Amino acid sequence: MLLLYFSSAKFAFADSTYYLVRHAEKQKDGTQDPALTHQGEKRAELLAKQLSLADIVKIYSTDYKRTQATAKPLADLLGLEIAPYDPRQLKEFAKTLSQEDGNILIVGHSNTTPVLAEILSGIAVDSMEETEYENLYQVVIIDGKARLSHFRIFPMGGDSSSN
Repeated sequence: MLLLYFSSAKFAFADSTYYLVRHAEKQKDGTQDPALTHQGEKRAELLAKQLSLADIVKIYSTDYKRTQATAKPLADLLGLEIAPYDPRQLKEFAKTLSQEDGNILIVGHSNTTPVLAEILSGIAVDSMEETEYENLYQVVIIDGKARLSHFRIFPMGGDSSSN
């Protein structure tokens, strides 16, 4: 599924493309910082393959095992470090992003990824369910105008809680 919208961004952005994803499937181990399931690890590898030719110049992730592990395969493939960001400070993070050129991957959470996509694009984005892992948002900023694309990519099938 591909949805395109056009809007003026709220900040004065450099020409950039942001790829925003929620972390891949996480273990249900009762902790606040679970690792990825086997299926989540596969999804992270597929994300790396999907974005390997997207000319990513920077990768951001929150400081949780599941987000770091989702970003790691692409970071390793491209030889990039994963820069941390605070998911509680999304408006400030968007201001930081607005000063950066190039294509950037941002790995977040079900309650932050749609919010950040909305802040960056200036376009309303539906909330994400706790069970959704297949969403990829692309926000393209050119001459201060934003285009938001929403992709559903690499469905994995199966029960992620059992892997």
